[in-house]
Amino acid sequence: MNATGKRDVFFSFFMFTADLRPEDTEYTKVLVRHLQTLTEMGYDGFDLHIAGRPPTVEHQAEIESYARLKKAFDEAGLTGVKFTTNVGTTKTFDPTSPYEQQRDQALAYLKSRVDITRVLSGDSIMSGPFLYPYGAFPVTDAGEPIWSDALQDWMEPRYRAARPVLEELSAYAAARGVKLAIEPVKNWETPGPNTVSEVLDFLDDLGDAQCGVTIDTAQVVMESRGPSVFKDDVARAVQRDRLHYVHISAPDRGAVHDSWIPWDAILPEVEPVYRGPYLVEVFNAIPPFDSSMRMTRRRFWRRDEDRPVPGVAGAYDIALAALAELRERIARTAQVPAGAPSLAAAHGGGA
Repeated sequence: MNATGKRDVFFSFFMFTADLRPEDTEYTKVLVRHLQTLTEMGYDGFDLHIAGRPPTVEHQAEIESYARLKKAFDEAGLTGVKFTTNVGTTKTFDPTSPYEQQRDQALAYLKSRVDITRVLSGDSIMSGPFLYPYGAFPVTDAGEPIWSDALQDWMEPRYRAARPVLEELSAYAAARGVKLAIEPVKNWETPGPNTVSEVLDFLDDLGDAQCGVTIDTAQVVMESRGPSVFKDDVARAVQRDRLHYVHISAPDRGAVHDSWIPWDAILPEVEPVYRGPYLVEVFNAIPPFDSSMRMTRRRFWRRDEDRPVPGVAGAYDIALAALAELRERIARTAQVPAGAPSLAAAHGGGA
């Protein structure tokens, strides 16, 4: 939170791209225009996805390309803008692999993402599904998918294998002032972890609080057991100093204003205890999201990148409406008298 006490609100660049292409100087100009417009709109910072590169690309070369990108941002007058990063692991860089060499490769990959986060914004947050490779659903030797109890049993040794990797990564991140925030993702996207509770269970065995959890409103709505469990999860994360990031995202990953976000169940639990930035996260109908998330809605057209579509909201319209909605909801939550029961408490939840 900034010095004036106003809650920082960041905006995810998933509205515009899943790949910043730091080596593309012409595209950097497009990114700069987006950053300038959204900063003028009132956003305090931005979440940038750090796209994967082929294993043949050296991590140091990636870090240097993002250092050049940050220099271009600074030269455009964006020196005061804050950044967090979104990072996922892959089948190649898998910290849960049963093979030590692959886990070592995953650790080197994740360390490079910490370095990129540091280059972009100094003290910051690296968030995302970086515990288990996103979307890598396991199959048996016969090619049959693994589900339910069998899947949970299959995941247990994978999580155990990842713990030493995450412990070393946490120490590395701590030395560079970067917080780690594992994001649980719903079960139709990835086999695990799917819930805040599962991430916290994994984190219980880690020695420090440098690695924490991201709470995403869309994931909570689509992959959780209800307001009582949510209240318990928030209390548990706060008690262990592991609530590192909060994403505000609609269940359909579209517009935040006038969406099905259960504001009255979520903000009264989070707002009094969370001190980091809120991230407005909108997934636009752009590659690879349009196919991977099976998006049927029209794209929110992006200035300088798409042709305007009459009658269809533009990306900036959606961003501005989301910022106004979130600011209003935060202000409304602050007006609730101290000690008033939250919706979770009304449903019988307890810390």
